[in-house]
Amino acid sequence: MTKNAEVARVLKEIGLLLEIEGKDKFKPLAYYRGVRSIASLGEDVETIAKRDALTDIPGIGKGLSEVIKQYLETGEVELLTELRTRVPVKALELDSIPGVGPKTIKLVYDKLGVTDLESLERTANEGKLSGLPGLGEKTQIQIIEGIKVVRAGLERTLLADAMLAAEGIENALRKLKVIKKLEIAGSTRRRRETIGDLDILVVATDPEAVMAAFVKSDGVSSIQAQGPTKSSVRLGSGLQVDLRVLPDDSFGAGLQYFTGSVDHNVRIRSIAQKMGLRLNEYGLFKGEKKVAGEDEEGIYKTLGLQWVPPELREDKGEIEAAQRGELPALLSKDDIRGDLHSHTDQSDGKNTIEEMLDAAQALNYEYYCVSDHTQSLTIANGMDESRLLKRIEEIDELNASGRWKMRILKGAEVDILADGGLDIEDCVLSQLDVVTVSIHSRMKDTKGTMTERVCRALENSHVHILGHPTGRLIGKRSEFEIDLERVFETAQKHHVVMELNAYPQRLDLNAGNLRAAIKMGLKIAVNTDAHRISELENMQFGVFQARRGWLTSNDVINTYHLKELMKAIKK
Repeated sequence: MTKNAEVARVLKEIGLLLEIEGKDKFKPLAYYRGVRSIASLGEDVETIAKRDALTDIPGIGKGLSEVIKQYLETGEVELLTELRTRVPVKALELDSIPGVGPKTIKLVYDKLGVTDLESLERTANEGKLSGLPGLGEKTQIQIIEGIKVVRAGLERTLLADAMLAAEGIENALRKLKVIKKLEIAGSTRRRRETIGDLDILVVATDPEAVMAAFVKSDGVSSIQAQGPTKSSVRLGSGLQVDLRVLPDDSFGAGLQYFTGSVDHNVRIRSIAQKMGLRLNEYGLFKGEKKVAGEDEEGIYKTLGLQWVPPELREDKGEIEAAQRGELPALLSKDDIRGDLHSHTDQSDGKNTIEEMLDAAQALNYEYYCVSDHTQSLTIANGMDESRLLKRIEEIDELNASGRWKMRILKGAEVDILADGGLDIEDCVLSQLDVVTVSIHSRMKDTKGTMTERVCRALENSHVHILGHPTGRLIGKRSEFEIDLERVFETAQKHHVVMELNAYPQRLDLNAGNLRAAIKMGLKIAVNTDAHRISELENMQFGVFQARRGWLTSNDVINTYHLKELMKAIKK
């Protein structure tokens, strides 16, 4: 398990506290640059530190390298300890609130003594924020709404982060020769968007040795409990991890039980009871005799059901489908033939087009679409018509070069303007292979306004895909107020595909909306929206979400061969 996220978090807290303290306006910027550099590393920062090469990382100078070394060696940073004493503000907690940044934190701390989420919430509800310089009634309402978003996500961990933590612990435990079986269970196995805690199940010949190794795993900050068959720890990130040792002949029953969900399990136990059977984490019993339990498949088969993929176990119709033998053949990562939404350094990406193409080819893609932002998104260095035309020529040349076996598709992520128009002329859009349109501004528009705005954009004859349709950022920003049913109807009428954005903090559309889209006859594009090489790997999270939405390969256009794809999106 890498320490990159921990180090980035430490650097960010130092930067925030320095900015709140206000003594040096340049030092915080250096720490923020360090955060971006560490967060985007493709290598473990601890490995880099061991070869004394931290200063080779862009944005990491001698001062920051010493801070990073100190944290890696001791788990603490003297400067951070001093800053927390001088500025007793829970900066990371406050900074997590949508619409609240360092300047606002400094203002409410200096003027009102706000130090944490609770005191900010109290102050906002008392109406005291709107009287501060630069903070009006509208901002106060936005902060109150932002606090609600944060509270809804407290004690939850993004699936991507939970899987990274699970991978580190799993790799360490699998080195123990006494372990015979190991599986990650719980909501992580069901691929929920966020995870409450992490459940790990093992079969071992020496449970005590496993528990001893588990509580000493890298990243463990405290031991909650330690016993012969169950132990719990808390990681530095705050994530709780529970490890259970199960008997070999009960492993399947335990895996089924601890995977959940509760609603799914209640229904399964009810079916067992009606058959005169008893199901628990140790097995499926008829009287005192165990009739199944060594593996999950045996339990479902004995109950007259197809084996239910973990992603579907939410009591959303999967049990009835399993009884009929009609569960769908869900999308798999191997089905994906290309990525239709990605960025380069020509807008707000971090890598050149050649670097992104090399990485995509390494994934054995049949095609890959380059779709940088367009001109209205100035903060992302969006392209105007002139730059887009040059990009079209460039991609023609790259395709002709023969360097890449896959087909490079000409695309753009085009901004939807306030009136529903697009910020690129039709004569240029017509020359692109894939036009994705997205909302990046006026996200607080009313439901009616937002719906009309998006629907008008979808009526444009050159539009192929609606990007991240609800605009959410999990734990950061709620979905737009929008009538999705109307949007889906318009998309179906005008032959527009819905995007499932695989960025772990988006996963937009959600599972329920995906099912609704498919029922209305829409097709889905599972895209990474990658802004750097490493983010191309996020395709797996899009596939997980697609499976939760009951999607098959036929529902997803980037499972098609190139000719089928171009035919599918042809207007």
